[in-house]
Amino acid sequence: MKPPLLRLTLPLLALLLLNACTSSSPVKRDKMVSVRPNIAQQRPAYQSQPTPYKPAFYTGTFPKPAALEPAVDFWRKTYAVWQRSEVAFHDDRYLDVVYEVMTLPGYVGEGLTSEQKDIISQRREYWKAQLAELESKVRYGAALNANDRQLIAKLESNGRSLNSVLPGLSDRLRSQRGTRERFKRGLEISGRYDLQFRKTFRDAGLPEDLAYLPHVESSFQPSAKSSAGAVGMWQFTKAAAKTFMPGGDRVDQRYDPFVSANGAARYLSYAYGKLGDWPAAVTSYNHGIGGMKRAQNQVGSDFVRIVDSYDGPAFGFASRNYYAQFLAAREIASNPEQFFREGVRYESPLAPGQYLAVE
Repeated sequence: MKPPLLRLTLPLLALLLLNACTSSSPVKRDKMVSVRPNIAQQRPAYQSQPTPYKPAFYTGTFPKPAALEPAVDFWRKTYAVWQRSEVAFHDDRYLDVVYEVMTLPGYVGEGLTSEQKDIISQRREYWKAQLAELESKVRYGAALNANDRQLIAKLESNGRSLNSVLPGLSDRLRSQRGTRERFKRGLEISGRYDLQFRKTFRDAGLPEDLAYLPHVESSFQPSAKSSAGAVGMWQFTKAAAKTFMPGGDRVDQRYDPFVSANGAARYLSYAYGKLGDWPAAVTSYNHGIGGMKRAQNQVGSDFVRIVDSYDGPAFGFASRNYYAQFLAAREIASNPEQFFREGVRYESPLAPGQYLAVE
């Protein structure tokens, strides 16, 4: 059953229909019951001991087709297994094909040094040469060594034929740095906002687990900025904010997590109404409503088929993987003890009035 759309006033609905450009998205392209603390009580911003807070989890709303499991597993590893000092070299189409997970030497901070970037670049070139050589050997029937046979076994896993995956093999090489520390910090910060974000989506008649989207967008950083001009925890562009966050002419409300969460609810309600299912609506947060509508018109509404075969403009790695990233983040955030056995110290919940947009 489709969830009811956000209850909008007639003037706001008219504004959405008049101004919303369905080809734009708010962002850049590229089991449990909560113990709910009293958020009105004054508390320190950060507690040294684990709080009784635990995120809620509701099943059955967001489908996870079996064909998406390799991608979901890849992002589970990126978020909760691979540390920021680790870099995975992998196929950008078949995410279960991981050639190597390299550990960078020395101290590795949130940002990489030029030397560390050079190390990654050199290793990427090594693997690119290895894959290009394998393509050539198979094409011309040259003798294969033990390393070649190991690579072929990776490529043929999950029932794939070598002939189907070999073309363009070296061009599909990609590197992905682990984000375990960043994701865990995002979990801690989410304690401030999760209860209110869930209420925002619940009041809008939308699935509460949409409150996990900032894990994908910004790791719950209120001041996050993208190269495409999207800012804030929910990564709104100015154009999308003008449509879905009206009334912010004097102050850039995109930096206010609570105001922009309401904007995200308006956007996702509108997207769901246009696209008809949550995989497409969630992906539109990255690729745009118009882009996802074109994908549906071209290859049909089957989301797995869209991911596998749609080749529209700008529908690249980020858009293909956005829903899988959301599913992985949702799984980890809803059961953090399984992935972070050392524990997660959630920050104390805030009420909307306690947050300043200029924070």
